[in-house]
Amino acid sequence: MEYGLKRIHPDGVDAALKKADRYRELNQPAEAESICRDVLAVDAANPLALRILGLALTDQFGPATAARFAEAQDVFGRLADPYERAFYTGLACERQAKAQLSAELPLRSIRPLFDRALACYAEAEAIRPPGNDDPILRWNSCVRTLQGAGFAGAEGEARVDWESDSIPHDR
Repeated sequence: MEYGLKRIHPDGVDAALKKADRYRELNQPAEAESICRDVLAVDAANPLALRILGLALTDQFGPATAARFAEAQDVFGRLADPYERAFYTGLACERQAKAQLSAELPLRSIRPLFDRALACYAEAEAIRPPGNDDPILRWNSCVRTLQGAGFAGAEGEARVDWESDSIPHDR
């Protein structure tokens, strides 16, 4: 038997995207990822497929998922809307940072991810649609995560002693 991918019909894109979103809700991101790749094969610029694919990739982040992280950034970078591009890129950085934080990786390696996420959220906040506070909510989530990890914050700004995660040496 030959194993080859088949193309979906363009009329099935909407139903496929509903399924992909549902698979994400069911914590089956690999299934959602596969469906989005099928949709993008027939509609390469479909913004919903790009968003769901990027989110499905971020759902699979772990401490050693640099390739998935890079792909998620690439997928979100293809979004045409500047707000969505900034917001979802920030989300990818935040999720990768949190995955690394939960794996107890050195704090120095995580800081640039949180910094990038916060910069993206600030950019998204400046151009957000009226009434959309999502970038502010994500910003606050990052700051609370940093504070919960032992970072001292002042007026919503995370401040960190990045050397504090080193192991003291007996001399």
